[in-house]
Amino acid sequence: MKIKDIKRVPKHITTIGGQALIEGILMRGPEDVAIAVRQENGEIVLKKEKLNTLGMRYKFFRLPFIRGIVSLIESLIFGIEALMYSAEFFDESFEEEEKKKDAEIVFTLLIALILTIVLFVLLPSLITNIFSKTVKSSFAMNLLEGLVRIGIFLIYVISVSKMEDVGRVFEYHGAEHKTIHCYENGEELTVENVKKYPTLHPRCGTSFLFMVMIVSIFVFSFFGWPNPLKRILIRILMLPVVAGISYEINRLIGKSNSKLAYYISYPGLILQKIATTKEPDEVQIEVAIEALKAVLTENKEDDLWT
Repeated sequence: MKIKDIKRVPKHITTIGGQALIEGILMRGPEDVAIAVRQENGEIVLKKEKLNTLGMRYKFFRLPFIRGIVSLIESLIFGIEALMYSAEFFDESFEEEEKKKDAEIVFTLLIALILTIVLFVLLPSLITNIFSKTVKSSFAMNLLEGLVRIGIFLIYVISVSKMEDVGRVFEYHGAEHKTIHCYENGEELTVENVKKYPTLHPRCGTSFLFMVMIVSIFVFSFFGWPNPLKRILIRILMLPVVAGISYEINRLIGKSNSKLAYYISYPGLILQKIATTKEPDEVQIEVAIEALKAVLTENKEDDLWT
């Protein structure tokens, strides 16, 4: 994969981002969030809502570092709600009661949090601790732990990508990226135009996850290599700090067209290529176009990445 394979110099770098769903796509713009889902009868259903984030309501939550923590939490909530909404079209037993949906969202968030802690905090720490008697440098231990964490993450993502249903979602992920590329390069949003662009995008959430893992190595190193219980507690408590720092670094990289920015995002691009994005068909591209068009504003500068 060479630099020329990814269009790093678009005419318009946008803050608009998306998420692949079950037969659909979520797009989040500067003012609105839209979900487009392809029903079994072939019709595209579009749901659009005004954004009302904490950052929009309170200036404090727009401050550097703080905004990264808030954005991560809100993105998780938006994403889970959107996934549940898209599932409604394909699960006949899905209940519509608002209270039950709220309970399911909370439960899903808790499960996701527990899984994250077990797989990417507890397990890497316990595995790395095996070498504590031979490796005396605390930084080396934290570096080794970070490499183990990345290894577990790669195994997990690549394994999940082999599942048929997940593979379909990753095709929609590719459609999302191709459509945003088309928009950023100033072309009309048509299926034929979108098809020309790559499925890989340097500002994908996959790159953010890699940044989190790299930043965590340096942040955790400040606390040495204490006993297992204290070490795990420190890692859990410092996750918001790591997320906030990673968000700010990603903002700087995201608006840069330099080769350095590309190389920093390169690991995320590699993972997108081998696992998290797949080439979509025209039907999936149509869904992505509908979702993106729904969040565009009259003033194109509103979504400019600054």
